[in-house]
Amino acid sequence: MRKLKLQMQMTIDGFVAGPNGEQDWVWLAGPDEVGFQKIIELAESSDTILLGRKMTREFIDHWEDMVDHQPDHPAQPLAQLIVNMRKITFSHTETDITGRNLEVENGDLATAIKALKKEPGKDILVYGGAGFVTSLIDHDLVDEYFIISNPVAIGSGLTIFKERKVLKLESSLPFKNGKVLNKYLPA
Repeated sequence: MRKLKLQMQMTIDGFVAGPNGEQDWVWLAGPDEVGFQKIIELAESSDTILLGRKMTREFIDHWEDMVDHQPDHPAQPLAQLIVNMRKITFSHTETDITGRNLEVENGDLATAIKALKKEPGKDILVYGGAGFVTSLIDHDLVDEYFIISNPVAIGSGLTIFKERKVLKLESSLPFKNGKVLNKYLPA
């Protein structure tokens, strides 16, 4: 059965975005080649990306623009993977959102995810947004948590954990820029 893998950056004070969804803090630590390679490896282990509706438009536009208009951008290898991968947006309000290899799912979240996990193929990757990820966590649908701890505190913002969740640390990889990739499993 395929695994649902969550990959998110988190501030040291536990936020995945500012109060209004801001993510300007994500790049303050600067680039890291080892970290970027790990992000690519995680994407290569998956063939499907799940997204919440609120982040879909910006996410799709960002990566498609990079593929189409920024051929020399250092993130081009990741952009190619993301654009070419199957993407499913979960929404209660939208039935058609444009984007390459993008589908919209309007059904019950837990039922749809359980069915996706049973399909043949590589694992399933989730990048966000915060509300969508909270729903996945609340339904115990996440099999592996890849949390990139960013050495930045923002004081307030959006969190993905709304109640106690005990996780087991499986591995930890520090990056030269001060970020740390922690892989957790449900305990």
